[in-house]
Parts: sequence; structure tokens; C-alpha cells
Amino acid sequence: MDGTPRDRARARTMAEIVRIGREHLATEGAAALSLRAVARDLGVVSSAVYRYVASRDELLTLLVIAGYDELGDAVDAALAEVDAGDHRGRLIAIGTAVRAWAVREPATYALLFGSPVPGYHAPAERTTGPGTRVIRALVEVWARAYAAGALRAPEGPAVPAALTDSFAAVRAELGLDLPDVLLARGVLAWAALFGCVGFEVFGQYGPDSFGAPEVLFAHQLELLADLVGMRIE
Repeated sequence: MDGTPRDRARARTMAEIVRIGREHLATEGAAALSLRAVARDLGVVSSAVYRYVASRDELLTLLVIAGYDELGDAVDAALAEVDAGDHRGRLIAIGTAVRAWAVREPATYALLFGSPVPGYHAPAERTTGPGTRVIRALVEVWARAYAAGALRAPEGPAVPAALTDSFAAVRAELGLDLPDVLLARGVLAWAALFGCVGFEVFGQYGPDSFGAPEVLFAHQLELLADLVGMRIE
């Protein structure tokens, strides 16, 4: 850890605050987070913790950033195990990593992808970068697959003209060369991926519907890969 001893001590305290905050998130929920409770578990008076974290909203922002980064790191680690030319395998690796992390960290997943916390608005300038790591990884897989001829144009309805400008803006922002028909399928696969994960994490299937949720999810990933038009190499 770089910096002065004071810098290192501050970094350790901040890490402890985030760790304790995540524990409280899991036990109390995001809406009930309290800096006073964090200070108590940290072993300091409540006024002392405000020297590190100014408010509950700031603590939530730290937890959001930490969650997004941890999820992004999990996806990056999964992709490192798959050959760059195995586009379908990389797509499935991303989905598998997202589910594994979400099942392991349901409270943080709920903070990132569940119902908004009343009264809290994540600052875009701090959270957009970490929050788009997974979608950018997905986009990179789709773009490379298309460039390699591994994406087939799926059959289906034409993309509505009302979406043309929106898709053009997405292409410009992300530097894509995907036609609208494949971009639309990609957006659907992105939403479906997190929808499938969310259904499991939030117990929407019910406790006894599926005895092997990991098998169900693996099958869903194969269906999503087909949906987006990813060829089997």
C-alpha cells in the first residue's frame, strides 16, 4: 500500500468501514444503514466516523462502487480462463460469473440491481464507470464475435424505427459496429441475464420449483447465446 503511514491508516479504516457497512447491508438492509451503527462496530464514537464518511448516502456510494468493482473483477477473472476466440464460451463465462457472485453476495446484488433505496441517488460521475464494467465486457464479446463472423443475423421482427436514434447513440458511445438487429438482441440478452439472476437471488421461482438452479441457469445461458445469435464454434 503506497503513501504515508497516515494515508495507509486512513485506507485501512475506510476498508473496515466498507466491510462493516456490507455486513449491516446483509443483516439490516440498505434503507436501515446507519453510520452510528457502523461507528459502534468500528469501536469509535459516532463523530469520529464522519471524518471518513460524511453521510449515509456516501456510505451507500462506497458500497455501490465496491460491489460493482467486485462483480467486474469476478467477470474479468472468468474471462481470463477462456480463449479470446471462443466467443460463445466467453459470453457464457460472463453470465456464470455474474450468477456465482450474486448468489454469494445477495445483499450487495440487491443494492446494485434491486429496488432503489428511498432517498438515495447514486452519483453518476462516481458509479457509471464501475457500473458498466459487465455490460462493456458483454459488448466486447459481441463486437469481436461479429467481427469474426461468429454472430448470425437472427430471424425476427424488424427493429422499430423509433429505436434507430437510440441505437445509433449506443453505437457511438461504445464504439460498436453492430447492426440494429443484433444490437437489439444484445440488449434483450443483457436484460434477460440479469433477470434470470435476479429471479434466483430474490427467490422469485419459489423454494421448491427447481431442485438444481445452477443447471437451470446454465441452460438459460445457452438459450441466451442462441438468442443473441452466437454461433457454436
